[in-house]
Amino acid sequence: MNEKVIITGATGFVGSNLSRELINKNFDVYIIVRENSGFNNISDFIDKVKLYKYNGKVEDLIIFFKEVRPIGVFHLASNFIAEHNYNQVDSLIDSNILFGVHLLEAMKESGVKKIINTGTSWQHYNNEDYNPVCLYAATKQAFEALLEYYVHAEGFKVITLKLYDTYGENDSRPKLINLLNQFADDNTELNMSPGNQLLNLVHVSDVCKAFFVAWELIKSNDKYEHKCYTVSSEKEYNLKELIKLFETSIGKSIKVNWGGKSYRKREVMNLWNSGEKLPNWSAQITLEEGLKRYCKKE
Repeated sequence: MNEKVIITGATGFVGSNLSRELINKNFDVYIIVRENSGFNNISDFIDKVKLYKYNGKVEDLIIFFKEVRPIGVFHLASNFIAEHNYNQVDSLIDSNILFGVHLLEAMKESGVKKIINTGTSWQHYNNEDYNPVCLYAATKQAFEALLEYYVHAEGFKVITLKLYDTYGENDSRPKLINLLNQFADDNTELNMSPGNQLLNLVHVSDVCKAFFVAWELIKSNDKYEHKCYTVSSEKEYNLKELIKLFETSIGKSIKVNWGGKSYRKREVMNLWNSGEKLPNWSAQITLEEGLKRYCKKE
């Protein structure tokens, strides 16, 4: 019998890639979506998963968990806002904290004890043990604190994977690499910051492998505990270096107005490098190779 798992955030970039890999590895995949979720990222396999539409009611989520009885949860759902406005606070709390606690309560009530959670390196501004870059990162830290209660009081086993930047061929997000490609095609000038901030990019295929490694670790561990691991590549690039590398990969020049826009209020100039690396995992796809793959899709 296939292992039943529940995944949140499956309609997003990383979540959809992970769901696809779970299906390929013969997991029985159930995904939780919201009423307003779009399905473009999962259109090729939507008929191979079971959908549950979250309506904000914890009692209904508990019923769903008791019906499915999964062996574990992959929690990737989050609302990412780099610099929030006051009218986005409720959405951040609702998505990143309230929904997460509903999820944990449903797990508790149905006897599900294993969860792979998703954190962010942005919880560690200036390479500190905890210093959130933004409110989004603070909500991720808050949820980790809530997880500790379920570990100690309910015997949960938790692994949080701290992700850095992700990219891949099927990425439709308005992220840097897609933006660079657009401006190269349009031959228009791109206003950028001075470009000295550091980036650590991990190909989505490697990220998915990290989730599988974490799943095997959590299955083999008899102790209830919460372990945090980083998922990062070995090499960092500043923004200027990244754009030069991208230009080489696509064979086109990108017009950049360096300093045409200011750094963010809390721009990440130095990346967090003191976290514990995920055991038995390392990034296999270099940025050079990943960009070549990306360019081949065009």
